Amino acid sequence: MKDKILVWISPDIMHYFIAYGIQKNYDADYFVIYDIPNETRKFFSKQNFLKFKKSWFFFDYIKKTKTLPNYEYLSYFEEKYDINLWKLAINERIFYRFFDFHKFTTEEICSILEQECRLFEKILDEVNPDFIITKYASRHHHELFYKLCISRGIKVLTLSKTNLGTKTMISETAHTFDSKINWNDIKSEGKTLEELQKYIQSFNFLKVVKKNLNKKTPKIDMIKVIVNYLISDTSKNREQYYYFGRTKFKVLLYMIKSTLNRKFRESFMGKNLEKEPNCNETFVYFPIHVDMERPLLIKAPFFTNQIEIIRHIAKSLPMGVKLYVKETPAAVTRDWRSISTYKEIMAIPNVTLIHPSISPEKLMKNCSIVFTIAGASGFEAAFYGKPSIVFSDVVYVELPSVTRVREIENLELIIKKSMKTKVDHIDLDKFVNHLETNVIDFNWFELESKVAESFFFGGYTSDVIISTLQMKSFLEKNIETLNYVGKEHIKKIDIYKQKQN
Repeated sequence: MKDKILVWISPDIMHYFIAYGIQKNYDADYFVIYDIPNETRKFFSKQNFLKFKKSWFFFDYIKKTKTLPNYEYLSYFEEKYDINLWKLAINERIFYRFFDFHKFTTEEICSILEQECRLFEKILDEVNPDFIITKYASRHHHELFYKLCISRGIKVLTLSKTNLGTKTMISETAHTFDSKINWNDIKSEGKTLEELQKYIQSFNFLKVVKKNLNKKTPKIDMIKVIVNYLISDTSKNREQYYYFGRTKFKVLLYMIKSTLNRKFRESFMGKNLEKEPNCNETFVYFPIHVDMERPLLIKAPFFTNQIEIIRHIAKSLPMGVKLYVKETPAAVTRDWRSISTYKEIMAIPNVTLIHPSISPEKLMKNCSIVFTIAGASGFEAAFYGKPSIVFSDVVYVELPSVTRVREIENLELIIKKSMKTKVDHIDLDKFVNHLETNVIDFNWFELESKVAESFFFGGYTSDVIISTLQMKSFLEKNIETLNYVGKEHIKKIDIYKQKQN
């Protein structure tokens, strides 16, 4: 009997290509959920490069309705599957805090949640899949589907970045090993601390990020994006809750406002943020995350207010220790933070706000502790002999030099303990060895960039018309990469099947 594989395809369509590589090399029955906008849908509703026994287009089933939500059903769902729906909903960037076009009511949110829950139950009941193929979730409905699959005992193969060059993970939980580390079973490769530092520096994740951020989109492509949007029929998209309240006028006004905000904020940062931090004084280091992203909203649902985190750290520090807070270059993707936010951080006593141009390596080398909510900086800290404090279950949390904050009241004691913690490079060497055996050499950034340039005008829009010729050409050009990553997923499927037997 064939395995049944259900694929989740997000707006970036990356997992269409991943599924192509798997299907080319593995005989199974394939099903798909498309979480994509209306124009892009036109291709996928008729595509024949992949054979799916059945397809579901997510937004076909989530509609505006005047019917009141069935709270009894939602309570039943939560209890049955042990899933907190409000934790997902309140951290959804569309529903709350970050959406400028529509204010969702409680009834609207609960109605959407009910429709999503019923849809996902229906799909899983009908397919009864053996495996789910997906990327890490960044939106509430994707995470809801993932949690439901886990609750029902379905094996999930999640593809996620490691922020270590081309190293990518396939595991049941994003950015996490499938099993707890047994330190006694892992051998040290005998690397010195200096060799380990060269190892982490060779990846230079910040350089990769900056390269992608600094990539200039040709003006002709920008013009095409605007023209395409102005002449396109957006009426059907307005039925999708992503687009509630959007009009072409409001979107264009928002774009103009965003451009102006970016310029004003960059000017403010240039004049007010510290560009020459004093690395001779005693300080701890906290690089801020980009708001509206998975590391906060999904990975650390109770630690999303970064200003409050900064306050908590500042008030928990011993006398004579400063807190250096650094803006991330990646924040430019959200037009930086509001000037009022920067002023609020700068007003906190004992806190220095660092300009995004400053090298994180310089700060890591000279700080006492690195703090991060869910980023890779806590891992990088270990390579410079520095302990770290994290606020979520990151992949490197099992390192002895890393402490996970679960109750904020304990932060003061955790800081005191971490100040005395020494990083054992042998533990780090063991962890690196374990990491290397649990990742694949797949350049996610490169493929993602190729997809964006080939189909989405450099990534400036996801609602585009895709032609069969475009897709055929892309698949042919990248078949070697797709076959490789497909076969790596198949290896993982085989491992899961062996464990089940």
